[in-house]
Amino acid sequence: MSDASAASGGIDRAASGLAACLPALHRTLERRVASIYPHPKPPEGQLLLLKFVAQQEGATVREAAEALLMKPNNVSALVSQLTGAGELERRPDSADKRVAHLYLTATSRTRLAEVRDLETACLAEALPALTDDELDALGSALGALTSLTRHLHSAAH
Repeated sequence: MSDASAASGGIDRAASGLAACLPALHRTLERRVASIYPHPKPPEGQLLLLKFVAQQEGATVREAAEALLMKPNNVSALVSQLTGAGELERRPDSADKRVAHLYLTATSRTRLAEVRDLETACLAEALPALTDDELDALGSALGALTSLTRHLHSAAH
């Protein structure tokens, strides 16, 4: 087997493994958190927008749409739903009143922190079941997974 085909086989195996494992990990963690979280879970689009605004307070609808790979009118509809529910604030831009900046409400900020803490606790509870080698491999993979995420996101633009 040539080096190129061996590398290609390794890439194919890694891609296939990640495509199978990551969604399952996400779903499992999401269901586990949902079973212990005392508040109703917002729909996925709303949750993605809230998480984005938590990271980018003051972002505009257009910036959120670009970052989330969504159409601006869809993000605008989510903003309307979330502002109506008291989860998000829309503040006008001081220079251009047509532009609004997005901010979490105190309730949203608290709930997102609670979810993040529950996610961390669920993972921390499961990680001791892994071997030391598996934990080391996960630690080493975090940087690569972050880089892969950035690459996929920029390629989607």
